[in-house]
Amino acid sequence: MNTYSAPACATLAIMLPIPRPLEILDQPHLDGRTGRNRAPGEGMLRADSDLQAVQAWLAEVRDSPQTLRAYRKEIERLLLWCWLERGRALSDLGREDLQAFEDFLADPQPRERWCGPTAPRHTERWRPLRGPLGPGSRRTALVILHGLFGYLVETGYLARNPLRLPRRRRAVVASPVGPERFLEEAEWRALRQTVAMLPQQSRRQQVHYQRCRLLLHVLYLLGARVGEVAASRMGDFVPRRGRWWWEVTGKGGKAARVPVNAEMLAALKAYRRFLGWPEEPLPGEERPLIVALDTSRGVSANMLYRIMRSLFHATAVRLDDSDPRAAARLRRASIHWLRHTSISAQLRAGLDIATVQRNARHSRLETTGGYLHEETARWHAAMERHRLDDSPDEETSQ
Repeated sequence: MNTYSAPACATLAIMLPIPRPLEILDQPHLDGRTGRNRAPGEGMLRADSDLQAVQAWLAEVRDSPQTLRAYRKEIERLLLWCWLERGRALSDLGREDLQAFEDFLADPQPRERWCGPTAPRHTERWRPLRGPLGPGSRRTALVILHGLFGYLVETGYLARNPLRLPRRRRAVVASPVGPERFLEEAEWRALRQTVAMLPQQSRRQQVHYQRCRLLLHVLYLLGARVGEVAASRMGDFVPRRGRWWWEVTGKGGKAARVPVNAEMLAALKAYRRFLGWPEEPLPGEERPLIVALDTSRGVSANMLYRIMRSLFHATAVRLDDSDPRAAARLRRASIHWLRHTSISAQLRAGLDIATVQRNARHSRLETTGGYLHEETARWHAAMERHRLDDSPDEETSQ
């Protein structure tokens, strides 16, 4: 067994074409301090080098060991490749580099340098790859790296994300959600208008209006699943160090927590005031999140489904004349569409993909990447330049 210390690692990397783990290998002459993609001015990270910036990104997921290992594996491969094969810093990489890196993942050469069986990280037998990556694994790698570059741009460390390019984005993600399972912005606005127009003459009508209003907030701002809403209790909303969180047991019995922003908290407080409850949820409070019309009990997942179906149908009726296509889509919609709408909207608003993954509680970043619908818009816009007739008709121009 042979280990290496950081001070000698730069010389060693030149002498021996052997990739070393990040905690051993460093490249002072390729630290990215003068990288061509560095953003001007002072950013939000206290990072002078690419490695420090990467470590800050990894620290964002330190409370999720499985995610941390997956992220470290992919960024480690990229850093080692751009240092040892490309001779460039991370903050020097451009489009062509990322294209070459994807080709490298499909066929890592020289094989003996980059591939090998599983071995302890501190031994000479360790390699960053077991062998070539298949299409699915390459997509996952690029989705993770897209998240890294997006984070570095958002924090002001890099000027541009080299993966935010039409060709690369098509290679990174292929949406599993499809165009029929989320609400377009106009459809979402129309649905909210339907709730705002609900009658409120009687007490039961007022209860229904208030619970529909809260339900839209929960489904959209928390990205909740219908079963999670039905099972949720007011005591699941808890303050931690001045910030509110929603603690939830999600798919597969996995416990998680979701940030509760100011708008969500205000809606929750307004709902509780209407019901005559204390404004803020109390520790261990067993009151249901969404109440029945008699306000004495909660509602089932099936009832929540029927409430939303009724709202979708009412919205469709209103749109039949002005927007028949939207009306047809809304008649097909289900309550789960609002979870997809929430995740898509978070990405469209510019939230880092790793943050959205945590909010959505996806086990795989590639699942979250499937909601990056903006690439289809770029793809379609590009086709507007592909025309049969790009000049005035001869007969009409005479």
